[in-house]
Amino acid sequence: MTTASGLASDSQSKNHYEVLDGLRGVAALLVVAFHTLEPNDYGIRFNQIINHGYLAVDFFFLLSGFVVAYAYDDRWPRMSQWDFYKRRLIRLQPMIILGSLIGAAFFYSQRGTVFPLIAMTPPWKMLLVMLLGCTLLPLPIRFDIRGWDEMHPLDGPAWSLFFEYVANILYAVWLR
Repeated sequence: MTTASGLASDSQSKNHYEVLDGLRGVAALLVVAFHTLEPNDYGIRFNQIINHGYLAVDFFFLLSGFVVAYAYDDRWPRMSQWDFYKRRLIRLQPMIILGSLIGAAFFYSQRGTVFPLIAMTPPWKMLLVMLLGCTLLPLPIRFDIRGWDEMHPLDGPAWSLFFEYVANILYAVWLR
């Protein structure tokens, strides 16, 4: 049987562990809450309401690694490495683009003492950073338009998706 993407699907279904989906959801919500509350800590990590919320990223990575391996390990005999890359790209890239677009849409509303460079950033530079951000390539420091030395200034948490891509490539090349 073939799916809409042209890739063969499994004829037998695997067990689905809803509890893992729930744990990933809780971890994702903790990370979102951590980043949402981050501007309110005034740069002092002990002022953060969810002080160790960043650890949910590590937990999310561990769960995602298990889920990806569980989902793909038995498909490798019927799937090429490029099919795997295409599936992961289709799964992850829309979130990267959406994050960059949302970051650009709200960029100038973040002016203030927390992000000192925003007021000095011309729109053309912000739009260039947005377009480059859609590629998820790490940006050089000269494209830092918020002042926090991030590799993705319009979508700071995108570093985690960058490293998920790296982990997927390592999995496909070496671990499988």
